[in-house]
Amino acid sequence: MSRDAGDALVLAGEFPPVDRARWRAAVDRSLSRDATTMSPEARDALFTKKLVTTTYDGLAIQPLYTRADAPDLPLGVPGAPPFVRGATVAGATTGGWDARARVPLLGDGAPTAVRALAELEGGATSLLLETASHAASPELLDRALAGVYLELAPIAFDAGAAAGEWGQALLTLWSRRGIHPSAARGSFGIDPLGDAARTGAWRGVEPALQAGVTMAMRCTGRFPGVRPLRIDATPYHEAGASDVEELACALATGVAYLRRLVDAGIAVDAALDLVELRVAATADQFLTIAKLRALRRCWDRIAAVAGAGAARRGPALHAQASRAMLTRYDPWVNMLRASVACFAAAVGGATAISLDPFDTRMRAEPSPLGVRMARNTQAILAEESYVGRVLDPAGGSWYVESLTAAVAAHAWDWLREIEAAGGMAAALAAGLVQARIAATRGRREQNLARRREAVTGVSEFPNVLEDVPPPFAPAVAEAPGALPVFHRADAYERLREAADAAARAGTRPQVFLATLGPLAEHTPRLNFAKNLFEAGGIAAVGAGTVDADGVAARFVESGAALACVCGNDERYAAEAEAVVGALRAAGPRRLYVAGSVDRLRETLTAAGVDEYVVLGCDAVDLLTRALGAALPPQE
Repeated sequence: MSRDAGDALVLAGEFPPVDRARWRAAVDRSLSRDATTMSPEARDALFTKKLVTTTYDGLAIQPLYTRADAPDLPLGVPGAPPFVRGATVAGATTGGWDARARVPLLGDGAPTAVRALAELEGGATSLLLETASHAASPELLDRALAGVYLELAPIAFDAGAAAGEWGQALLTLWSRRGIHPSAARGSFGIDPLGDAARTGAWRGVEPALQAGVTMAMRCTGRFPGVRPLRIDATPYHEAGASDVEELACALATGVAYLRRLVDAGIAVDAALDLVELRVAATADQFLTIAKLRALRRCWDRIAAVAGAGAARRGPALHAQASRAMLTRYDPWVNMLRASVACFAAAVGGATAISLDPFDTRMRAEPSPLGVRMARNTQAILAEESYVGRVLDPAGGSWYVESLTAAVAAHAWDWLREIEAAGGMAAALAAGLVQARIAATRGRREQNLARRREAVTGVSEFPNVLEDVPPPFAPAVAEAPGALPVFHRADAYERLREAADAAARAGTRPQVFLATLGPLAEHTPRLNFAKNLFEAGGIAAVGAGTVDADGVAARFVESGAALACVCGNDERYAAEAEAVVGALRAAGPRRLYVAGSVDRLRETLTAAGVDEYVVLGCDAVDLLTRALGAALPPQE
C-alpha cells in the first residue's frame, strides 16, 4: 500500500478497531473452550481466577487498563500541587535523584571516613550514617567525615532514639568547619513514634517528641536545607505491612508531627519543610511507583487541610530499598531486586534513594563488591539509563494512574481510622496498628508458605548445594510491644540452615525421586517436586525411570531417607500402587507422591503414601516434617 509523503503515519490505522467487549470475548475463548455456553457469572469467575491479581490491600490488578480506568488525566504537573507527577519541576537533582549511600560508623571513625570518601568519589551524592552503636560526639563525627566537603555532601543519620543528639553533633561540626547555615544540608532522622514502634520503648516518647520539636525550632529559618524530623514507614513495612498500611502509617505519623510543630508556633509551610518521609521500595515495580506518587498526593492533601499556602513545595521523599526482601541464600538475586526497587523509586519520583549491598544478610560487614554494586546500580540507572532525566515517566499510564488513585484512596481511609482512634500515638499504644499489620503478616506468611508469593532463589529455583556461611549473629529477641522484623525468606532459610548444618556434619538430607514412564511424562512433576524439596535444603537424587521390580534397590542405593514418586496421571493409574508398595517395603522414613491424584488417593494412602506434594500445599509445613524425618536424631 502506497502512502503520500505528506500523509501522517497512524500506527493502528490499518487494523480494525477492537473494543473492550471484543477483547474480552477473545480472552474468554482462550480461557475455556466452553466459554460460549458458560453463564456470564461463570465466565467472570474464571476471568478473575486466571487473570486478576488481588493485593494485600484488596486492590484488584486487572490484565488490561484503558482510558475509562483513569478518566481524570492529567492530574497536575510536576512541581505543583498535588505533586503526584513529582515534587519539583526539574527533578530532585541534576542527575535525577540523591544517591544516598548507607555508611556504618566504625571504630574511632577513621574506617568510616575511608568508606565515606570512597562512596562519594564513586558516585554517591549524600551519606546516611548508621550511628546507633556509638554515643554522639562532634569529635567522633569529625573523624568519621574527615576529608568530606560538608558544604557539598548532605549528611543523614540512622541513629534511632539518639538522632537528636547526633543532629546536635552535626550542627556543632558545621559550625567548627565554618559551614554557613544556608549551605548546610542534612536530615537528622528524629522519629520518636517510629523508634518506639520499632523498639517497643514507649515511656520516652513524649520527651523525645518535645526534644524533636525543640530541634526543629532551632533549625527553622536558620538552616533551610536541614530536615530534623523523619517520618519513617520502613518499620511497618519490615513488620509485614501492606503498601497501603505502610503509607497510612507514614501519613498518620506526619499529621502527629505537624500538629506538634504548628502548636509550637511554627507556620504550616515552614513545618512541612522540616520533615522528610521515608518509605520502602520493593521489587513490586508498579506498586512501588504508585505508592510514591500516592504518598505525595496524600501528603499534599494534608498540607492543604492544614492551611499551607498555594506556593507550597513538594515533600522530600527518601526511598529505602526493602530490607525485608533481602535473602541470605542466593544473594546474587538481591542485586536484581535492588535494581528493580531503585528503578521503581526513581520512576516514582523519590528525592533520595538508598540501596543495601546484596550480601548484607550474609555477613556482618558487606563485601567491597557488595558495596560497589549497591552504588553502581544507582549510577547506571541515573547516568547511563537516564531514568532520572524524564519527569514522571509513568505519568499517563492508565494502569499506574488508576493504581495511584486506588492506593491513595485506601491509605486515606485507614488514615481516617487512625485519626478516629486518637492519632498515631494512641493507635500504636492501643495496638490497633500492630494488630492490623499482624493480620497482613499472617496472610503473607501463608502465601509464602504455599509459594503463592515467591522468593526467587529460596522458595523457587533454589541451589541446594550453594556455599552459604552460617548466620553471623544470633537472632535478637523482640522487646514486648515492638514491631517484629519479618524477612520474607525467613521460614525457608531456617529450614535451609538446619539442612546445611547436617550437611556440614557430613549428612545432607536427601529425597529419592522415583520417576515413572519416559522423560516427557514425568518431567513436570519431577521438576516441581525437586524444586519444592530443595527449597528446604533437601537434595533430590534419582536414577532415571523405575518400576515396581527395581525401585526398592534403587532407593536403598541412593542412601536417601525420603522418597517421592513422580509421573503423570495415566502412569499413576497403571503403576503407582505397585511402585508405592515396593518403596514402602524398602523403608523410607517418609513417602510422597507428586500430584493431587484425587481418584487414587485412598488406594495410594493404603499402599503406604504419607503425604502428597501438590501445587498450593503448605510447603513450609511439609518440609518441616520432611526434615524432622530425614535429619539424624538429636542426642
